[in-house]
Amino acid sequence: MLTNTSRTLTYLVSILYALLGVVLFFLPEQMAPLFAWKVTGFMTMTIGGWCLGNAWLAFFAARRWEWRLVQPALIYLWTFGILETLIVILFRAKLQLVHPIAWLYMTTLAVNILITVLGITDWFRIRPSAASPEGITGFFRFVTLGFIVFVGWLGLYGLIAKIGWLGTNGEIFPEVMSAFTLRSFGAFYFFLTVGMLPVLFGKSMTPFVNYAFLAIALIVIIMIAAFAYLPLFDFQDHPFGTLYFAAYLVAGILSVVMFAKYGTGVSIK
Repeated sequence: MLTNTSRTLTYLVSILYALLGVVLFFLPEQMAPLFAWKVTGFMTMTIGGWCLGNAWLAFFAARRWEWRLVQPALIYLWTFGILETLIVILFRAKLQLVHPIAWLYMTTLAVNILITVLGITDWFRIRPSAASPEGITGFFRFVTLGFIVFVGWLGLYGLIAKIGWLGTNGEIFPEVMSAFTLRSFGAFYFFLTVGMLPVLFGKSMTPFVNYAFLAIALIVIIMIAAFAYLPLFDFQDHPFGTLYFAAYLVAGILSVVMFAKYGTGVSIK
């Protein structure tokens, strides 16, 4: 597996994401005007949900710390950090680095980048095996492909769409986003699917079940944020807003079904 230095820093980034997530998720209206760029309360709470989900994912990845178990989760975490940092650089003129919460966000991304560099270096040096004799079923391979196509498309669209394009005016997410926020949301969704690619092309249930367990907090916490701001959704004028809820609900239900059958992945040998 990767080195203990990478593991220690993965624990550290978990702590940083947890601290950031708690503040953003539980104090969204207070933190929105103070965040690193212009966002609303709902956007702030959703970003806090990402951070709390990332904290869960990073903590259990570091705790399990076996490449065949955590490969997809680490790929997601690494690529998420890279693109979110690139987006910050691209929109650096829009940054408002005044309040400590903004600097905590920047520090967390910096540590995320550090573990990415060390992790990728370790991987090229050690080349850990991800092999497992337990084959992935056809049903879950189909589910994986559907997830990659749907969520990956949403992420890619968020990365390339211009303000005013279909879907950027409150049709799905109930608020109009700035280009900065749109790209950040796009990066989050897109790299969730990048983490799934080893599962799709692999021959093992192990990474699938573990990735589902490590990502389940992202699904649950972001759904809580959506329900907290449910009055913002106008399903009569913007019926596609139901897709925002449906995607998370379907992913959550399938995850629960899988956990009931296979556990959380550690027991799969």
